[in-house]
Amino acid sequence: MEIVIRAAAAFIILWLVTRASGRTTLGELSSFELVLFVVLGDLVQQGITMEDRSLTGSLLAVFTMLVLAAGLNYANMRWPKVGKLMQGRPIVLIRDGVVDRKALYRERIGLDELSMLARQSGIENYSSVRLAILEASGKVSFFTGEAKAGPQVGP
Repeated sequence: MEIVIRAAAAFIILWLVTRASGRTTLGELSSFELVLFVVLGDLVQQGITMEDRSLTGSLLAVFTMLVLAAGLNYANMRWPKVGKLMQGRPIVLIRDGVVDRKALYRERIGLDELSMLARQSGIENYSSVRLAILEASGKVSFFTGEAKAGPQVGP
């Protein structure tokens, strides 16, 4: 039972650390997913199982982490408010050509990095950006020109 408690504690600490590290740090995978995959291999060797190198102890630690991850995914799907708390909300970085420097500071994104992302999206200057949104996944979505009529995405 001690292995389960240590694995659960490590899971919570890893989740908190990855949420604090920022969204754009690791690209395609969420920060938490990447750290979870890396840690799963090392998880059974150090800290959680301590001197227990048995197959049972290793599998119990991995199983505990996977069950907690699946539980978080289920909670995100079942209760939207939990999903917003766990994964974060989209953040507006640019509105009508005006950069929100406070949002950049809060999300630890430099103006140089935002400029690079804009250039990669084919945007020459911020004045052509109607909206730039930092998604919960860490990607930045840029919208230029006039808004088109149609269904809206998100809340």
